[in-house]
Amino acid sequence: MIKQAIISLVAAASLFGSNVSAQSWEPIEKIEHYSIKGTAPMELYQSIGERGPKLGLGRVIAHTSFKLTWQRDYQQQGADCVLATAKPKLIITYTLPKPTQKLPSNVQAKWDRFYDGIAAHEKLHGQFMQDLTQQIQDVSIGLSAQNDPGCKKVRAALQAQLKPISDAHGARHSEYDQVEMSPGGAVHQLILTFLNP
Repeated sequence: MIKQAIISLVAAASLFGSNVSAQSWEPIEKIEHYSIKGTAPMELYQSIGERGPKLGLGRVIAHTSFKLTWQRDYQQQGADCVLATAKPKLIITYTLPKPTQKLPSNVQAKWDRFYDGIAAHEKLHGQFMQDLTQQIQDVSIGLSAQNDPGCKKVRAALQAQLKPISDAHGARHSEYDQVEMSPGGAVHQLILTFLNP
């Protein structure tokens, strides 16, 4: 029910730039809410099904997306080329449900537990994205090639490193969701606890 939108790193690589000296970075994290109606758990959950973010063929409870761009400094050193610095800009956006009506106190307490659990699930997706970004930076800085005027070999070598990292990243998100949403998983339990009297 909760899935992850993953931007292809190969596509993101086309946004790489240059001229940067700093190598430290921090992600930008944003929370966006979509409105749901109802004052009882089942009404709220049904509204999530009607109004949740579209992903694939259906709608989901919550969604985490990211935009990753880079500033990269390729330096010509004689006939050789070195990727001297690589600074990412990672924007993570969490999309979560928010009731539009005041909830009875007992429902509000249940909603708060449900919401906090869903937000924690999405936050870990965000951490995966930060891990991915760090992996890319780690394999980028210092990458070099001999006899590489125009730094074409270094760029090609970087692209070759991105695909396995991207594939592993996608698999990590999928496996996490599968475990969390399977019967007995954390998200499955959150839903059951929220809906049961």
